[in-house]
Amino acid sequence: MRVVFFGFQTWGVKTLQALIDLGHDVPMVVTHPTSTDSYKAIFSDSVEELAQAHGIPVHLTMRADHETIDLVKRSEPDVIVVNSWYTRMTDELYDLPPYGTLNLHDSLLPKGTGFSPVIWSLISGEAQIGLTVHRMDEDLDTGDILVQHSLPIGPHDTGTELVERGIALIPGALKEAFAALESGNPQWRPQNKATRTYFHKRSERDSLIDWTWPAEDLERLVRALSAPYPPAFTLYNGERIEVLAAKVSEIRYGGTPGRVIVQEGGGAVVCGPNAYRGGNLGLVITRLRTADGVEHSGAEFFRRGGYLTSEA
Repeated sequence: MRVVFFGFQTWGVKTLQALIDLGHDVPMVVTHPTSTDSYKAIFSDSVEELAQAHGIPVHLTMRADHETIDLVKRSEPDVIVVNSWYTRMTDELYDLPPYGTLNLHDSLLPKGTGFSPVIWSLISGEAQIGLTVHRMDEDLDTGDILVQHSLPIGPHDTGTELVERGIALIPGALKEAFAALESGNPQWRPQNKATRTYFHKRSERDSLIDWTWPAEDLERLVRALSAPYPPAFTLYNGERIEVLAAKVSEIRYGGTPGRVIVQEGGGAVVCGPNAYRGGNLGLVITRLRTADGVEHSGAEFFRRGGYLTSEA
């Protein structure tokens, strides 16, 4: 098929490479300029460089403007494929090609619409992540589903590991989607919008630890924000402390939320919500990084106890 591709970062590179490997004709690639934004600079393999290496014309833009639409029309695609595109597409493009516009979204839609769905899925305690190939319409991530592949979330998985496994699903999902289109009888499945969940773009504020959360949720937050993502952080004596590794305590503790009270299993225990009742598990911080970039074990760093807070 003749495919115009819109994409960015490693997700886009994996998708474009799969289209090339599957033997499709890609007359044009649309991608964003390189960015130093904290999340756009992560998994930042270049779609532009891959396209150029294969002699595919590249259009750099931040949005699907009139020039972009005109170039797509001239390319006469059978289908448009989108993965990791940061700005809203345009209604004019959705139904322009005979097979419409397919988006690859790294969640099991209708759950996890929006942004950073793998990270949010781990934080929120979902049992699995996935990849959905769906037809784009006027709303965000709401179009009919063509293909879905899922992966379990293990008890020790990090956000980085899950993102990498999700990216690895792209070639197989694309192959299945194109086979369905080429069959002449693709089975589209409408989304049940009553079960839809939406997550906003992540910012630095979303990595700040809230000590009123249960320890189980905080442990997932720390795992979700594994390198190269901006790590979970808190404040200790007014200084920023990045929490790099943590686990849930084996016994229950009492006291005040955010209080570093004792050592357990190679780390320092921090009280969580309703700690005054003495019935909650704590978060054991085992590894951290201070503002000077030096890493420390939790047990050694917190020998004097103290309080961790969400504000100076």
